Parts: sequence; structure tokens; C-alpha cells
Amino acid sequence: MSDVDIFSPFRLGPLALPNRIVMAPMTRNRAGAGNAPTALNATYYAQRAGAGLIVAEASQVSPQGLGYPGTPGIHSAEQVAGWRLVTDAVHRAGGRIFLQLWHVGRISHPSLQPGGALPVAPSAIAPAGQAWTLDGMKPYVTPRALETAELPRIVAQYRAGAENAKAAGFDGVEVHAAHGFLLDQFLRDSTNKRTDVYGGSAANRARLLIEVMEAVSGVWGTDRVGVHLSPTNLAFNDISDSDPAATFSTVVRALDRLGLGYLHLVEPGPTDPDASSPASRGGTSEGLRLDAAFFRPLWQSALIANKAYDLSRANAVLRNGAADLVSFATLYIANPDLPERLRSGAPFNAADRKTFYGGADEGYIDYPALAQ
Repeated sequence: MSDVDIFSPFRLGPLALPNRIVMAPMTRNRAGAGNAPTALNATYYAQRAGAGLIVAEASQVSPQGLGYPGTPGIHSAEQVAGWRLVTDAVHRAGGRIFLQLWHVGRISHPSLQPGGALPVAPSAIAPAGQAWTLDGMKPYVTPRALETAELPRIVAQYRAGAENAKAAGFDGVEVHAAHGFLLDQFLRDSTNKRTDVYGGSAANRARLLIEVMEAVSGVWGTDRVGVHLSPTNLAFNDISDSDPAATFSTVVRALDRLGLGYLHLVEPGPTDPDASSPASRGGTSEGLRLDAAFFRPLWQSALIANKAYDLSRANAVLRNGAADLVSFATLYIANPDLPERLRSGAPFNAADRKTFYGGADEGYIDYPALAQ
């Protein structure tokens, strides 16, 4: 057992992190006109600059990647300028910030797509549920399956997003390959029924993600690039896999060979079923728990653990070596000075879920710090 804790410094590639507390990427739907960040977003992130690392919210790499109103992009000059407001504010406050690169795939609606086109996906399979549109909730449509010849264009969109993130002043990028969005749709056998080189085996289903990671690393260098995975998704965005242990072991081994800066892993929560439970809609027969400890032997560089951590669990996962950093989501929404509260044992502000998505100052930049 190590004697490190969540307040211990950590070297992430070229970055010296003052602690091992990561602010997880969280969609807040508060981008301005043209899906560009504004001074409001800069204030929000600067308030949270005490994190060892901030991973800014998922940002679509192209207009086609849009899935929700009010989410920021990273594909236009206006968006780059908006994000520069954010990175400058965070850096002035002494923080470090990565941007999460995103394409939602089928989790969209024609009303959000350029020219009213169908959303795209690995296969033409509609998700259950409803899309959040400018005109309210509407049923998801059956997406258009991407042609093999189109996939280099998807890779190029991620490469351009990485270049724009660098121009916007970020310290690195994280590729979103979790939670049922486009790259995750390629990874899972419930959503990927392709018969070309991007379908079939787990290695083939991981091919697009590997190509994206190589392209993004070509812009940033591998030590400033992370990847976000959610092996036990529990059917969020209507996605599952028949054998997540086998699929994601293959994926993680392939990613590990690239020498990336980190793996950001969404684990099953403390009370979630393991991979073999019927509640997880498919899994292995061994009752494996696909957490940080499961993937640690497959991953050589930094590993960020995420899912409902408190201080005790965070220190435990660091001390047993399963993870190197821990990310926090909801706690960071309501507690801009989360590291100070964790260190001092001060009470947490309660998060107001009614203000999580959309709006302005309320529930975004008005949570008080301890000093207030």
C-alpha cells in the first residue's frame, strides 16, 4: 500500500499537478450564440482552478457532432475565441485544463443537424428514448450508417478539433469514447453491426477509436492526450455489449500500445451491479467487476478513476495503486473550492439538479466558496 493521498502531487506528462483531484467533464448547456463559450463559462471554470486538472465539458468537433442545445463546439473561429476566454481565466487562476472532444453520433435529431440531415452512426439502429431539441423532447430517429469511405472524414474532424483546442490555449485534450456516443457506438456490438473492417471483432470495432487517438496524438503528442471510457454503461443512451470484459480488455490493450497520457475510466458505482448481472444487459460469466483494479494490469500510464467517489474511497483507490487520480462530477458543480473542502472536512454545498442543464448564473457560478 502506498502512502499517497488525493492531495499528493502528480506528474502527468509535462504537467506538474498540485493534487490528484480532477474535475470531470460535465455538460452544462450554457454555451452562447454559435455554440461558443462566453465570459460566463470562463468564470465557472476559473472558480474551479484549484483542481489538479480540469477536463472541460464535451465539445463537438463538427456541426454533425451536435446532440444537445447549448453545448459548446470546437470547430469554428468563434468557438476557439470563446474557449480562449476560458483557458486564459483558468491559467490566470493557476489551473490546468484539457478539452474533451466529442461527436454524439446517433444521439441527436435532424433538427440539430446541418440541413436537417439524419444523425450518423456505425449502423442504422435507432436508440430508444427521446432527443432534447430546441422544440422540446422528440423521439430519436433511425440514424444513417456511415459509409466506410466517410470514416477518414470523421478522423479528420477530431484532428481539426485537437488543432483548434491547441489554438484555444488548452493544456491537452481528452477524447470522449464513452456513454453511448459515436466512438462508443463503434465499440459495442449492440450498436455496431458492420461487416467492413470497422465491425465484427472487438479489435475491428476499436479501429476508429485507435485512428482518432493516433490523429489527435499527432497534433498534441501522446503525453497530452487522454481517453474516456465507460465499460459498464448500464444502458445509458440505450447501449450495451454482450461481453464488456472481453470488448474493453481488447480496447484498453490497443490504446495502451499508443502510450497515451491517461485513461479516464467510468467505473461501476459502489452499489452498481457487476458485469455479469442481468441488470447490466450482458456481461461475462465470471462476475467480474470492471473497475480500475480490473484494468490496471492492462494500462501502463496514468489512470483516472470516476464514479461517485468520496474522500475515503478516493484515497483507498490511490493507495492500493488501482488509480493515479480521481475525478469528481456532481461535487464539483456545487463546490467550486472542492479541494479545500475535502482537505478541511468542511460541509459540501448541496447541488440543485434543476439548474444542471441550461440557464445562466443560477446553479452555475453562484455556489459559494468557503471564504464567502
